[in-house]
Amino acid sequence: MLEEFTPGEAVIMKKNPNFFIDGRPKLDEIIIRIIKDPSALLIAMENGDADMYPFMAGSQEIKRLEKVDALSITTDGYAAVGPINWLAFNTASPKLSDVRVRQAISYAVDRDFITKALHRGVSTAQRGPIIESSPYFDETIPSYDVDLDKANALMAEAGFGDGMELTIDYIPGPKEQQQSIAEYMKSQLKKIGIALTVRAAPDFPTWAGRVGGHDFELSMDIVFNWGDPVIGVHRSYLSDNIKKGVIWSNTQQYSNAKVDELLNAAAVELDDAKRASLYAEFQQQVAADLPVYWINALPYHTAYNSKLKNVPTGIWGTMHPMDMIEWGE
Repeated sequence: MLEEFTPGEAVIMKKNPNFFIDGRPKLDEIIIRIIKDPSALLIAMENGDADMYPFMAGSQEIKRLEKVDALSITTDGYAAVGPINWLAFNTASPKLSDVRVRQAISYAVDRDFITKALHRGVSTAQRGPIIESSPYFDETIPSYDVDLDKANALMAEAGFGDGMELTIDYIPGPKEQQQSIAEYMKSQLKKIGIALTVRAAPDFPTWAGRVGGHDFELSMDIVFNWGDPVIGVHRSYLSDNIKKGVIWSNTQQYSNAKVDELLNAAAVELDDAKRASLYAEFQQQVAADLPVYWINALPYHTAYNSKLKNVPTGIWGTMHPMDMIEWGE
């Protein structure tokens, strides 16, 4: 399709009459409107002024649009994105360099409460560094289910039986995605003697500067796996990807030679069974070291006008070509 762009307003894609596949695109024009106000976007969908809302993640938004008879809602279309919401530890911090402290914090967090209560059942638990929908996910990975007694014992073993203070940063966005979880952690970690300060960032650049610059203790982040672990997983755990000032690198400053060896071997292994075995060993090792506590898979949904046909629901969702979308009855 040919494109027109009005900064801050819209991208207009017009049908290319010389498209190389006969009979496509189906639509003459697709207008991608830039709506910065989430409430305005929801109202536009409810009133029929907009026909598709992809990458919808807020449970309140999802539940609200589910009530609109003219709309359909699907979770299909994000398998190759693999969005994971996690709690990252700055392993270079003296308070968090001891794995027992990281384990204690992990045992204090209740994934089920987050997914079922805070997210109202629209997200799913995530137990490891590889998205659970991936064929490379290892089902036997330790899950660190909530256990406050074990958490308190680990804090005492690590020498923090009298408590400690920590600060958590979270990525700016819909309140329920990050802020509500951060506030929940504040009350939950108090049970194991941790006084948690929630530090809000006014915008994304501020948050990214703190986390990318290693100026944090705990951080909540959303990181994409993408279609293969080499693309979206390796970057967070390889020692040679500790790059200060670069967001979505190994900002945890985690370094384990065995993990480096496993990931580098998996990157070039052509036998899929051997590759899966390498990734399984990697997951077990990183779960033991806990540079990250994985919380949930982000609940991406697509809302669309029920009269639309052939809405992209493949593994790339609406990042897939839209040449087959058309209006039906």
